[in-house]
Amino acid sequence: MKYFTWRAVMGISLVFSALILFAVHYLIFHDLHHIMIYTVHDIAFLPLEVLLVTLILHHFLEKREKRSMLKKMNMMIGTFFNEAGGNFLKSLSQCDPDLNRLSLKLRIEMNWNEKKFQEIIESFSAQDFKISFSLKIVKQLKVQLQQKRNFLLGLLQNPNLLEHESFTDLLWAVFHLLDELANRKTIFNLPLTDKQHLEGDMKRAYNLLVKEWLRYMLHLKQDYPYLYSLAVRTNPFNTGASVIIKGK
Repeated sequence: MKYFTWRAVMGISLVFSALILFAVHYLIFHDLHHIMIYTVHDIAFLPLEVLLVTLILHHFLEKREKRSMLKKMNMMIGTFFNEAGGNFLKSLSQCDPDLNRLSLKLRIEMNWNEKKFQEIIESFSAQDFKISFSLKIVKQLKVQLQQKRNFLLGLLQNPNLLEHESFTDLLWAVFHLLDELANRKTIFNLPLTDKQHLEGDMKRAYNLLVKEWLRYMLHLKQDYPYLYSLAVRTNPFNTGASVIIKGK
C-alpha cells in the first residue's frame, strides 16, 4: 500500500510539473499553437517509445539475464556431479542389470559432436531403466547420501533452482532416497516388498541422474572443453576410463 501511495504521489507530481511548465511557456511566449503542436508530437511518439524501450530493449535484457541465470545453474549442476552426483551415479549403475549394454551407449568420446549428444539424449528420453536390489551397493549408497546431506540441502535452498525443473526433480528424487534409507535403522533382512519399494526409489533417482548427466556433458562439450576432457576421463559408465592421459 505504501509502495502504491508513493507511485501515486510521484505520478501526480510529474503531471502537475508538466502543467506548470506549459503555463510558464504560455505566459512567456503566448503561443498556444506551438504548445499543442509539440504536445501532440510527443504523445504520437509514445507508442514508438514503448516499442523501443519496453519490448525490444526489455527483450534483449531478458535474454541476457536468462543466459546469466543458465550459466549459474550449469555451475550448480557441475558442482553437484563433481561433489556427489558422479558417485551416486556410479553406485546406482552397479544395480543396473543392463549396465553392460548401457555402458556401450554411454562410453562418451572426445570427438562426440552436438548432433551425437542430441541423438543419445533423445534415445534416452523415454528409457525405462532397471534396478535390482543389492545389499552391498545399497549399504554403500546410504553412507554416500548421508555424508552429502548438508550439501544437498544447500542446493535445494538455492532460489535459482526454480529455473531448472528437471534438475529440481533430480535433487528431490535423490533426497527422497536419502530419507528412505536414513529412516531405516538397518537395511539387512528387509522383506521383499520393502526391497521393491527401495528399488522404485533408486530407479527414479537413477533415471533422472543419467538424463541430467548427459545434458551436463553436452554443456561441457559446448562451453568448457577442458572440463569436458576430465569428465570423459572419469566417465562412470566407462570401466576402462582413466584420468591419466597416456600417449599413443
